[in-house]
Amino acid sequence: MEKHIFITALDRHRILDCLSVLSEFPDKRDLPYIQYLEKEVKRAQVVLDPVEMPADIITMRSSARLRDMTSGALLDCTLVYPSERDPEKGLISILAPLGAAMIGYKAGDSFEADLPKGRTQFLIEAITYQPESAGETYL
Repeated sequence: MEKHIFITALDRHRILDCLSVLSEFPDKRDLPYIQYLEKEVKRAQVVLDPVEMPADIITMRSSARLRDMTSGALLDCTLVYPSERDPEKGLISILAPLGAAMIGYKAGDSFEADLPKGRTQFLIEAITYQPESAGETYL
């Protein structure tokens, strides 16, 4: 059973814009991730007023502490747009398998992502920063 996820109206609009451009000329290797993200964004409950977004939800530019449930390793990362990505610094693109999988989930939730090493389950241990709760609603 899929867990309920949330997304701000602005994030939804921006992500769907990115996806519409990518879907015109997709790299065949990325097509499954594009389709997965589009499905996730469309099923998410949209929060119209970003001030009303619960503070424990991963939104765009949120930082979170994730635990790999197989290895136990911790990963501190920030969900960003493709142009801002830098995996070495923990900046994970929304178009990457991990980024597409984590959008909209809340602290305490677990989710799975199809990583190069295989399907991996993560637990969201904490949201360490969320723009909406910090009053930065239009980042």
